Amino acid sequence: MAQRATDDVAPPFLADEDGAVTVDWVVLTGLIVGLAVLAGQTMGTAITGGSEAVGTAMTDAVD
Repeated sequence: MAQRATDDVAPPFLADEDGAVTVDWVVLTGLIVGLAVLAGQTMGTAITGGSEAVGTAMTDAVD
């Protein structure tokens, strides 16, 4: 029986885990970026509310 060319290539290709590691890093990086965006939005909202409160207090103190 003749050996196919893919028989020599398939086992090393199937055992290679470099692609799986890349996918893991992409998923982890995406999660970290998503959490950073969420944290930035949350902090931005809190900072805006706090600065408005300070501005109102200063305006009331001057009047």
